[in-house]
Amino acid sequence: MKGYDAFAGVIKSGGKTRRAAKMVILNIDHPDVVDFIECKAKEERKAWTLVGAGYDSSLDGEAYSSIFFQNANNSVRATDDFMKSVLEDKEWVTRRVTGGEPVKSYRARDLMGKIAEAAWQCGDPGMQFDTTINKWHTSKATGPINASNPCSEYMFLDDSACNLASLNLMKFQAPDGKLDVEAFRQAVDVVVTAQEIIVDNASYPTEKIALNSHDFRPLGLGYANLGALLMANGLPYDSDAGRDYAAAITALMHGEAYLMSSRIAAELSPCSGFAVNRDPFLGVISMHRNALGNINPRTVPENLWNTAKKAWDECLASGMKHGYRNCQVTVLAPTGTIGFMMDCDTTGIEPDLALVKYKKLVGGGLIKIVNNVVPTALLKLGYTEQQAAEIVNYIDQNGTIEGAAHLKPEHLPVFDCSLKPADGKRSIHAMGHIRMMAAVQPFLSGAISKTVNLPEEATVEDVSSAFMEAWRLGLKAIAIYRDGSKRTQPLNTSDAKPENEKAEAKKEMEGSRAQEPTAPATPIPTARPLRCKLPDERRAVTHKFSVGGHEGYLTVGLYENGPPGEIFITMAKEGSTVSGLMDSFATAVSLALQYGVPLKVLCDKFSHTRFEPSGWSSNRDIGYAKSLMDYIFRWLALKFLPKDAQPKENVSIAAPNGVEAAAAAELASQFKHASGEPAPAGAATASTHVHPGLAGVTHTEDAPSCPDCGAIMVRNGSCYRCMNCGSTSGCS
Repeated sequence: MKGYDAFAGVIKSGGKTRRAAKMVILNIDHPDVVDFIECKAKEERKAWTLVGAGYDSSLDGEAYSSIFFQNANNSVRATDDFMKSVLEDKEWVTRRVTGGEPVKSYRARDLMGKIAEAAWQCGDPGMQFDTTINKWHTSKATGPINASNPCSEYMFLDDSACNLASLNLMKFQAPDGKLDVEAFRQAVDVVVTAQEIIVDNASYPTEKIALNSHDFRPLGLGYANLGALLMANGLPYDSDAGRDYAAAITALMHGEAYLMSSRIAAELSPCSGFAVNRDPFLGVISMHRNALGNINPRTVPENLWNTAKKAWDECLASGMKHGYRNCQVTVLAPTGTIGFMMDCDTTGIEPDLALVKYKKLVGGGLIKIVNNVVPTALLKLGYTEQQAAEIVNYIDQNGTIEGAAHLKPEHLPVFDCSLKPADGKRSIHAMGHIRMMAAVQPFLSGAISKTVNLPEEATVEDVSSAFMEAWRLGLKAIAIYRDGSKRTQPLNTSDAKPENEKAEAKKEMEGSRAQEPTAPATPIPTARPLRCKLPDERRAVTHKFSVGGHEGYLTVGLYENGPPGEIFITMAKEGSTVSGLMDSFATAVSLALQYGVPLKVLCDKFSHTRFEPSGWSSNRDIGYAKSLMDYIFRWLALKFLPKDAQPKENVSIAAPNGVEAAAAAELASQFKHASGEPAPAGAATASTHVHPGLAGVTHTEDAPSCPDCGAIMVRNGSCYRCMNCGSTSGCS
């Protein structure tokens, strides 16, 4: 497992920024099952320790990239015999894989407890229910189903592949708010046909996978945005009406997909695997059709119910006559990334995670995602446009709908989400997730990729109950995730967590995770800087400069209200060392500005820094520049800071003994004259420190040090002269 985990970490899915997709499954009677159950939880505790010590907790940060088993989803494969042994508190025996001899005996409830505790800790392992999976298997005569894809929705014969497609349910909502049933049927027909065409035009990683894919032609049609559709129709996700509506839509999709598969079979012949599996295949089709009896037609729109029932009647009749082109047609995939691309508010069968949530971006930072269906739902429930607008504004400001003006208490369940909002109390109970999955599972060829979300305060017993209830209700697979159980997660209900993670990690390491939860310690607030990026289209100022003969361009991007938010420095040829250093420095300064570092602080810090190249500039207001940084930040100060905020260099000048005050005054006068400024008698700059016996001598803030003795020089005509040793900067 460690070897394959390392391979998967290198061979990533979808490019370098996405984690590998790999499922690891072990049967519940395998001799190593305890080690398998606990392996990921043990590694997770190592990650907590690293995070507590200050290591990066992001997905690809030092903490999680330093531990094993992070590139796979782990699941335990359990039979009905094992689940019944848990219920009846019986012993369970593990057996050798090759010969089947007994190895070790466990109390079945102890094994289930270990599974629940590990999942409580880190989300792994999930569970797959082998007996249920193979009960609904259309191709039993060919072989059993042993495993699934990484997301656990595609379950079929070994060495087979499935192409997925998802429909955005909200796109089938008619102007009157009802589901456009005929448009939905037509979309199913078109997409199933397209997927069927893809089977012969796709490439496959091995010959065996290619052979099975052509012989059985499995497809994976599904949908997304169910949670949003229910909300838009004013139906709570965790309600009988919501479950019946979801089941009817899924039944229509599944029945129409198999009906279209049979129509294609009538034209092109059934798939090669149909003949040998005809009896179990038609038996499963009958099971799907009979499951319609579990839907209450009184809670479902009449047109939807009648169309779904008709589709299944035609599907069975056509299949008995023509067979089917595809051994599988539907699954419910997670639709995470494509859900964003399709502008879905909810993914797959999931309810919304929260009305306001924050998603971590691959390149860093967060985006705030606000549910767009709330106004539609409010209008559907009878609120006025003004009331709906006020409620939506309240959600945007508070992150929850609880406490909003005008909202009736009986309508709160419509807006319940997976996780409790930061400033709210309501969420969908774990059993609400499981009952929804159980309502639609009888109308799918495969399974459902869905995480049952649990609140942070959920116990190990809650996890165990969720697993047992999922099996009782006929689910094929289940995965759970307790909010905050990992130190990194892509979606959150707030943009920051005010908690002392180091102390929490230590507490969990000491084993208190298995005990009843105690009251949390008082949160320790932490200040976090916020980055204020510039708009995609922004005004900018470009300035050409020259320092000691070295030319360059300085471009300053501006916020809408005027101040600078980024700088670009172009010097030398692209790809040169100087160009790279200047680009990197400009990026660092830009980030500092966007995170709120005052421009004055940067100008004070970098003005008057001295290093080569230095020299006379083309700017009369700056004159001699001690370095490129000196020039750039003095120019920025002149351009964007008020006069009284200009950076100044405080320098003490020790005059040599015997220098006459009159001579010093003359030098000061010469400097003023050379710089084009009037020099009234006795004038002194704010940055001058006058030495006794050098009264009236001024020292400008851009004067260099003497290359021979190191003393600060003073202006002498168009050059500089050292008052200590007499050296000049180039004058004759």
